[in-house]
Amino acid sequence: MPNMSLKKNPMPSQEPAVRAHNFEEVALGYTREQAMDEAARCLNCKHKPCVSGCPVAIDIPAFIGKVKEGDFEAAYEILTRSSSLPAVCGRVCPQETQCESKCVRGIKGEPVAIGRLERFVADWHMQNAKETPVRPAHNGHKAAVIGAGPAGLTCAGDLARKGYDVTVFEALHTAGGVLVYGIPEFRLPKAIVEKEIGTLRDLGVKIETNMVIGKVLSVDELFDMGFESVFIGSGAGLPRFMNIPGENLKGVYSANEFLTRVNLMKAFRKDNPTPVKDVRRVAVVGGGNVAMDAARCALRLGAEKVSIVYRRSMEELPARREEVEHAQEEGVEFLLLNNPVEILGDEHKNVTGMRCIRMELGEPDASGRRRPVPVAGSEFDLDVDCVIMAIGTSPNPLLRSTTPGLETQKWGGIIAEEETGATSRQGVFAGGDAVTGAATVILAMGAGKTAAAAMDAYMQGKR
Repeated sequence: MPNMSLKKNPMPSQEPAVRAHNFEEVALGYTREQAMDEAARCLNCKHKPCVSGCPVAIDIPAFIGKVKEGDFEAAYEILTRSSSLPAVCGRVCPQETQCESKCVRGIKGEPVAIGRLERFVADWHMQNAKETPVRPAHNGHKAAVIGAGPAGLTCAGDLARKGYDVTVFEALHTAGGVLVYGIPEFRLPKAIVEKEIGTLRDLGVKIETNMVIGKVLSVDELFDMGFESVFIGSGAGLPRFMNIPGENLKGVYSANEFLTRVNLMKAFRKDNPTPVKDVRRVAVVGGGNVAMDAARCALRLGAEKVSIVYRRSMEELPARREEVEHAQEEGVEFLLLNNPVEILGDEHKNVTGMRCIRMELGEPDASGRRRPVPVAGSEFDLDVDCVIMAIGTSPNPLLRSTTPGLETQKWGGIIAEEETGATSRQGVFAGGDAVTGAATVILAMGAGKTAAAAMDAYMQGKR
């Protein structure tokens, strides 16, 4: 019997007043009963419009059908045919603009909670499955993957399932990429990421950490070592700044540095050897998911007041609605239609404030959003002692500068074919943020999946 409720089953979560002071996961996940009830809202549409909105083409009605039946392990098996990181995607994927935006139930109500069901199934498997994945027979071919983020891990997982000997080379001391250094514990527990990566290791994927390709080894040297194809999924970890006065003051962070220190290096612990400086009032510049993450981390570190400073209005804010709502519930202030022009400091070069100018929206720019225009004479000062710049990132130039013949965009992104991920270097493929610039986890995973299929064809002599 279908559940014709117009509303999703609500996600249980910590109360805002409680969660704003801890790093434990905000969303608590569905119970078995809630998951089966939500699955019953799926109409199992013949043409599966939701699948067209999924970058990795999960058979969504099929896995939801198994949830409805209570066969959660079968649902997990369907998920992992297409996704190497279902527990991650169920938490951080923007389903509202992808699969759920295509759901027929969304026409006259709320769409089926596809992401919440994906998370439930993946978590159920982690808690209940006793058998490890069967490692495929080796097919005699070797592939290298640069970067252990979402794109690289997906590419590695898909190749391993086809029998390839896959080694992932990761620059940091921990695998996971943005999943471990960028996304906070309260949105994506690191134990979840470790378990997902453990599944890939069970499939035979080898991960070498502290390996900065371009320094320790070059791409050419990887080929000399017997790797027949290389995937570059090195992400976009080079932070951008506004180039305004005062950005070199103590207390100014890039969001990358701030989140890496908090998430990967556990700087929120008082006994940490590299703690984040105690701050009172924090300004986060930017309006994306990274800005929300930085602001919410700052609150949890004990800041008295945290403000998002964004030059457009709420309608143009690029962050997920859920993340914005969570930030508002927790007490983050939104100073919209404002833009920094200078960061102020004292004689000791500590941040003491930030000078802003009010903005108004003019005609649309190249992105289709209305261009923010400064309002003359509207400058004002914010009382802050910490500024976090969350205005975007670019790919690190190391690989392009050490890989002869690898063509890149002027802004640094590697040029790769959209259909295959193939680059200008024979046998070298690329995808994710290293190609597109900073984007979503699931889009990076889709690119890794595309490249894996093309690398398979290449190594089998079909390209």
